[in-house]
Amino acid sequence: MLITKASANYLRTFSANSAQLRCVVLLAAITALCWDTSVWAQAPDSQPSDTSQSWTKTGESHDGLGTLRTVESHTNNGDRISDTHSVQQRLADGRYQTSVETSKETIRVNSSTVRTITRTFGPDGSGGKRLLEITEDETQSLPDGGSRLVRTTSRTDQNGNLKQVQREVGETRKVSADTEETTTTVLRPSVNGGMAPAAQIEGHRKRDGNNTEYDQTTRILDGSGNWQISQMRQGTIQEDANNRTTEERLFLPDNKGNLSETSRNVSKESDNGSGEKQNINESYAIDLPGSTRDGSLHLVQRETTKESVDSEGRQTSVQQVEQPNPGDPGAGLRVIMIGTENDRSGPMGTRTTRTTQVRDANGNLNVVSVDFSKSDQSNAVQVEIAPFDKAK
Repeated sequence: MLITKASANYLRTFSANSAQLRCVVLLAAITALCWDTSVWAQAPDSQPSDTSQSWTKTGESHDGLGTLRTVESHTNNGDRISDTHSVQQRLADGRYQTSVETSKETIRVNSSTVRTITRTFGPDGSGGKRLLEITEDETQSLPDGGSRLVRTTSRTDQNGNLKQVQREVGETRKVSADTEETTTTVLRPSVNGGMAPAAQIEGHRKRDGNNTEYDQTTRILDGSGNWQISQMRQGTIQEDANNRTTEERLFLPDNKGNLSETSRNVSKESDNGSGEKQNINESYAIDLPGSTRDGSLHLVQRETTKESVDSEGRQTSVQQVEQPNPGDPGAGLRVIMIGTENDRSGPMGTRTTRTTQVRDANGNLNVVSVDFSKSDQSNAVQVEIAPFDKAK
């Protein structure tokens, strides 16, 4: 499960509607961060040359439920990179209480091994924070060009004791110069004690010029101890100099065990080379809200993001989300959310303003939140420790 910046912002928008949903969004972020078993094991890559780069970013969001403050920091000390992200809610007395906080430390152990430790914190009920979960990843590049990943996830129980809840062991092998395969075993606590296999994931990826094909099959144990397919994904990626199209299909078994396509996601990215970018992401599903299932896939969401840069270097991003009206599903999609983000960079850093509009029950688009943030990150460099390629 992967959450993009646009999708996270979209979820964040609806936190203005209820306090309960705001908590759901925060828990979804934790789940996406620590429980994604579909990530391929990847080999460590080289560190950026600027080993001293560090930055901080603070922001505030104002909506109908009050004020949220976010604090992000990034520190790069050569072989050790630290990132922290904290979401804090303003209380009635003016104090801020941590709702969720993640800290990630990436350490280059040696030329072939990278270790990443991610800690997730939540409120402790007395104004402080408490540890909820720790995920430790160790990725090692292999002599044949493949890699091995070991991921361990531990959570605290009601008494504050840390217990291992999942362990993943994955290995990626180079079948040829353009083809690789990955096998992952997911282990979870057994009723007899210790850890036992609970899921197996097999994946293949083949690159042919600018095109990539991939598949991933997940099997779980049934009640009789036999491995059964729980889902299968198939995807293609087509790229040229300025465009990229990704199509992924999800197949699930029916009540007879036969696989059938239940959803599809199509993403089209374009870049005109002059600072204007566009990303259109369309989601299809067999279930259309307000309609009975007819065995066909239906367009259930379109998310469009446009980015532009003016002559003075100011960046603007407009995100629009469309969905069917459950009361009239045959009428096509309608805009349910618009988010506008403006970045203004200067020698002292970047200031960002984001305004979010959501359609209400009467069909009107209303401003539900305004977010402000500032960062001393005037010329940021994003760090990717281990990409196989741009395809994912």
